Amino acid sequence: MNVRNRLGRKTALIGAALVSAAGLAGCETVGSAAGPRQYAVLEKDTTGATNVNIASLTEVVQRNPNDAAAYNTRGAAYARAGQFNDAIGDFTKAIQLDPNSASAYNNRALANRQIGRDGPALQDFSKAIGIDPNYGPAYIGRANVERAQGNLDQALNDLNVAIRLSPESAQAYHARGLVKQKQGQDTQAIADFDAAIDRDPFVAAPYAARGQSLIATNQYAKAIEDYNAALNVNAKDATSWAYRGLAYEKQGQRKEATENYQRASTIDPNNTVARAGLGRVQGGVGTLFN
Repeated sequence: MNVRNRLGRKTALIGAALVSAAGLAGCETVGSAAGPRQYAVLEKDTTGATNVNIASLTEVVQRNPNDAAAYNTRGAAYARAGQFNDAIGDFTKAIQLDPNSASAYNNRALANRQIGRDGPALQDFSKAIGIDPNYGPAYIGRANVERAQGNLDQALNDLNVAIRLSPESAQAYHARGLVKQKQGQDTQAIADFDAAIDRDPFVAAPYAARGQSLIATNQYAKAIEDYNAALNVNAKDATSWAYRGLAYEKQGQRKEATENYQRASTIDPNNTVARAGLGRVQGGVGTLFN
């Protein structure tokens, strides 16, 4: 099979690959405003392999300058390397060559989110859905923007569609759980996080998100178990350390709470949950039940 045909077969998978990495690792949990917002399109490569891949894909683009799939594929490599403007340029070229590529619109939307351009991202997700109403990743992406903008009912509608189209999508259940959590429906949110974890148990985000809803429903021991799982995957997540501290504090375990709040503050000195917690457990005037 020649390079052009291989690229053609890969094009339809690129959007799913991008959203797969973005959907769980990248969805911010409620309360994570204390730390940096994360929307990792693809995990950063530290081995140098991505740069080699980009160079080889550039050769493919040069040999096939009218092949939308070639630009779409190289755009995904740029996104993996964190070169989001270059990725957007390639996805834009792919769209110019193939205006009916839902994948290219979806990929460009994900890259735009990385640089804080939610407006253009929302437009591109909607364009992808207009081209292919059965393209599940675009509903998830659009719902995440809608949730960030406070349009919770619209986000919920999009995620219901995504789950109907892709009932095994951990990303869709996780995202819907975040919407329900933000609506204060923590019991329903827990059920969605359960479904996300059942479908992909090796990602930290749904454990961390479920932990917050477990705290909200006074299930502190279970919340601690979830944060143990989340921190086992990502020990540098200040928000998980802080909320595990809160769960310990609510159980009356001040020593463990202090240790967790201190660890969170070391990672992120501006983490508000940890700062407030330390103020309480170290004799400050704050109250746990404010």
